[in-house]
Amino acid sequence: MQKDHGSTPATPTGRLRHRRRSTEVLPDVGKENGSPLLVNDQNKYKSMLTRIYSSIWMIGGFVLILYLGHLYIWAMVVVIQIFMARELFSLLRKSHEDRQLPGFRLMNWHFFFTAVLFVYGRFLNQQLVNTVTSGQPLYQLVSSFIKYHMVTCYFLYIAGFMWFILTLKKKMYKYQFGQYAWTHMILIVVFTQSSFTVANIFEGIFWFLLPASLIVINDCAAYFFGFFFGRTPLIKLSPKKTWEGFIGASVTTIISAFVLANVMGHYEWLTCPRKDLSTGWLHCDPGPLFKPEYFTLAEWVPKWFPWREVQILPVQWHAMWLGLFASIIAPFGGFFASGFKRAFKIKDFGDSIPGHGGITDRMDCQMVMAVFAYIYHQSFISPQSLSVDRILDQIMMNLTFEEQQALFIKLGQIIQSRLSDES
Repeated sequence: MQKDHGSTPATPTGRLRHRRRSTEVLPDVGKENGSPLLVNDQNKYKSMLTRIYSSIWMIGGFVLILYLGHLYIWAMVVVIQIFMARELFSLLRKSHEDRQLPGFRLMNWHFFFTAVLFVYGRFLNQQLVNTVTSGQPLYQLVSSFIKYHMVTCYFLYIAGFMWFILTLKKKMYKYQFGQYAWTHMILIVVFTQSSFTVANIFEGIFWFLLPASLIVINDCAAYFFGFFFGRTPLIKLSPKKTWEGFIGASVTTIISAFVLANVMGHYEWLTCPRKDLSTGWLHCDPGPLFKPEYFTLAEWVPKWFPWREVQILPVQWHAMWLGLFASIIAPFGGFFASGFKRAFKIKDFGDSIPGHGGITDRMDCQMVMAVFAYIYHQSFISPQSLSVDRILDQIMMNLTFEEQQALFIKLGQIIQSRLSDES
């Protein structure tokens, strides 16, 4: 009798033995890397129109918030973070498990808002002090909050930790510890990174707007270059990404960084740092980075060229480094998100933005860019020495009135001594 090679061998117990299947999403037959390239997609024009309509609404709302100022931009960032947290909290949520754990979701949000208080308290304590003058009753409360800020946040976290331990239930340990780890991953990877955006805002909207704009430009340019010219797949994690889109977007982003820095650098509303939490108009000395330098063009430039001299802001050279990072490194935030979604077998993190997915789908690269922009500004732009204003703020915040008087008398004695020595 011939053996049937197509049959599945049976186990001694008589039950069929099936090979364990991989949990990874398998690519469809006939599709390159699991998804058709945009250049071959039959529905690409409909999808493009949907994305354009959504983008127009988002850009319009974004411009309005920019006009309103720093506090409103900060509020926008907080709202975005709440939506991102909600999308990610719900990703591994199991309703049948949650029904047995009343208050478990509330505990996740407790950790989230504790992180909000900790991070923004550290970033904005200087602006908070400048907003409340020493003559107001609120000043003592603000000073106490800043002084005991870390201890307050620590005990809020410990309260959540104890809450978690006390709510552990038998036969649900694995789910509860998984959700606990998931919450901390969201706080570290998502919230902490995007919070650097707020620090950039108060250093000057320029340092928030330029990096954010470069990510949008890079994303749009990669989409359109891939839409019309994309033929060579770039990475398996994101099958519709192509080398043509990646290279075209990189060149476009670096050029845009150089040009946009010149345009934005002429507006005090964008370049002046905000030292308090008010909403008034800003006036400041823009500093050497935003003062134009003039360069005479070489003699070999054709005479029909309309300019003999070009005006360049020094900040434009820094902007090119931001553009390079936005085009080469920041897209890996998107690749990370793509791999994350494939691991959970989902197309998007949410559906709040038609044609774009959820808020998290739009913010994956922005988070990486915000951290780099903050580090770059602190390392290469921000003055490293202490300013007189900063020292005075520390004195007003940390010393009592009697200590301030003693310091004033001591400084007077030192200055008087130096004047006597010079004479």
